[in-house]
Amino acid sequence: MLTNKSFTGLFIALLVISCWIASTFLLMRWQVNFSNPLIYFFILLQMHLYTGLFITAHDAMHGTVSSNRKINNLIGYTCTFLYALFWYPQLYTKHHLHHTHVHTHDDPDYHQGNFFRWYFTFIRNYLSIWQVIAMAILFNILKLWIPQANLLLFWVLPSLLSTVQLFYFGTYQPHKGEHNNKHHSRSQRRNHLAAFFSCYFFGYHYEHHDAPGVPWWRLWAACQSPVNSGKI
Repeated sequence: MLTNKSFTGLFIALLVISCWIASTFLLMRWQVNFSNPLIYFFILLQMHLYTGLFITAHDAMHGTVSSNRKINNLIGYTCTFLYALFWYPQLYTKHHLHHTHVHTHDDPDYHQGNFFRWYFTFIRNYLSIWQVIAMAILFNILKLWIPQANLLLFWVLPSLLSTVQLFYFGTYQPHKGEHNNKHHSRSQRRNHLAAFFSCYFFGYHYEHHDAPGVPWWRLWAACQSPVNSGKI
């Protein structure tokens, strides 16, 4: 369902995409120096922007980027492609299975196991061998013009770290264990600054399942304390 009637969602989506493009372009030209502490800040910045790409694609899956379906889906396709050549329709289908069958065997995001087993099952459900091959080919093409260290530190590593960030704060913590509510999820304790930097407010996960039409940048307002899901 498309719920966003204003241009705010589209503006925020374009802002996230623009920040990722600008940061990536500049960091591909940055002189790598491991004695410079900025290198670690830039890796974390890139990780955060990669997560922003995926969260923006997620909003598109719920129709909250734009009320124009074609524009909304174009943003979804763009963000998943930039993130790691993901195919947007496949992610769309699996994500809605997650909402429909949350915390069941039909939920592609759920796995009964420890953090590592669950994470690798989660990745295996979404990552294809053809996608890995395509990324490897693209990497080897890009390194003809871009230093390999820059590609590894600011293109490859942040995207991998982002998958851990998305999984931990957006899937594992909200859905692990048993729950006594209809959404089988919980929310982190209300701290808007921590919620934004951890996963663009998706630590407020019960609220997302309760109102999936609320975009990420409004989830902080949807977070009421206490919620009947409990807190992380």
